[in-house]
Amino acid sequence: MIDESRFRQVMGHFASGVSVVTSAHEGKLVGLTVSSFTSLSLSPMLVLVCVNLQSASHATLIAAGQYAVNILSEEQEYLSRRFASHESEKFTVGTYTLSPRGLPLLNGTLAQIECRLHTTLPGGDHTIFIGEVVAASCSEGRPLLYYRSGYHHLGV
Repeated sequence: MIDESRFRQVMGHFASGVSVVTSAHEGKLVGLTVSSFTSLSLSPMLVLVCVNLQSASHATLIAAGQYAVNILSEEQEYLSRRFASHESEKFTVGTYTLSPRGLPLLNGTLAQIECRLHTTLPGGDHTIFIGEVVAASCSEGRPLLYYRSGYHHLGV
């Protein structure tokens, strides 16, 4: 048998990019750091993120019916930490803009992907949010990586 501690240790050996999922509903902005993000399908264009059921952002993501994925650059570890915290004010003036769809997009990220919620699926203690990509942009830079419980930079 494998226990939770061992599972975490083993999964920590998989390096992942760091992204912040953001949304807005009825004037309330929400966001959280996620490492479980991936592309799912090219036709239709789908991506997925996994969100803990206990996350303060969970209900708002469902109610909003849309979200954005902000892929962080290596200079944005502070954003990852802020959006992973229980801090009530994660959005500060000048650090984001609202898209034409009303989604908060973080400034200076490597990429921003706006999604309309396509479906949700149960995933144990998480919900799998599958989003249809409706807009996307990217810029040059280097990614922030998460590996073995710590932040790292691409050594290229």
